[in-house]
Amino acid sequence: MTNGATGPYDPRGNRLLAALPEAERRRLEPHLEPVELNSGDVLYRPGEPIDAVWFPVLGVISIVAELDGPAVEVATVGDEGMVGLSVFLGAGSPTERAVCQVPGRGLRMEADRFRHEIAVLDGRLQQILQRFTQTMFTQLARNAACNRSHRTRQRCARWLLMTGDRMHSDRFPLTQRFLAQMLAVRRSSVSEVAGALAEDGCISYSRGIITLLDRERLEANACGCYRVIRETIDAPFPSVTDPGR
Repeated sequence: MTNGATGPYDPRGNRLLAALPEAERRRLEPHLEPVELNSGDVLYRPGEPIDAVWFPVLGVISIVAELDGPAVEVATVGDEGMVGLSVFLGAGSPTERAVCQVPGRGLRMEADRFRHEIAVLDGRLQQILQRFTQTMFTQLARNAACNRSHRTRQRCARWLLMTGDRMHSDRFPLTQRFLAQMLAVRRSSVSEVAGALAEDGCISYSRGIITLLDRERLEANACGCYRVIRETIDAPFPSVTDPGR
């Protein structure tokens, strides 16, 4: 890697890579390419082979199902995971699209190299990816139930809290258009909910920048799904401090 072990692309900034024994992580480092993740970047598309896997260090990647109507977000991935899980599972081409929702940075590995490393390492990487797969199942199940049963305000608060956790910041860029897509609602509904959360002192929103002013109040507005998903992620993959953040 060209950015050094303590720079902004430190592999330890991704929780999966941080959970590896140091020797295994160092074995992977020469094959990890530092990449900027820009809003709107598509990492893979439905029906197309996945040519690389991605380990976000900062930012949020949305996994989106493209239906006959508006596209719907089914899961998100941040520094706790990997994008391209079907490569690990040995599945065929994806049926969803992976798109960068909140910009950041990450590490990219060619899919063929990734398959090789899974085959030759002693099993620790496989164990970590199995645990991550379980967290994704939990997130998928919670998202499906949450989208059906909880109010837009609760879901919006949950999404903002999860994004703040992944960005390691209470301030991040986010357009109303993207948030409406992620919540599967009209932009007018997003404006109404954001205004209500701002009036309650939870957030401020100006020129595409969200600031979380009071996380405790924001969590009070969120549904219990936030705490369940967060605890599911934190149990196997404790948060790490990245000196490059």
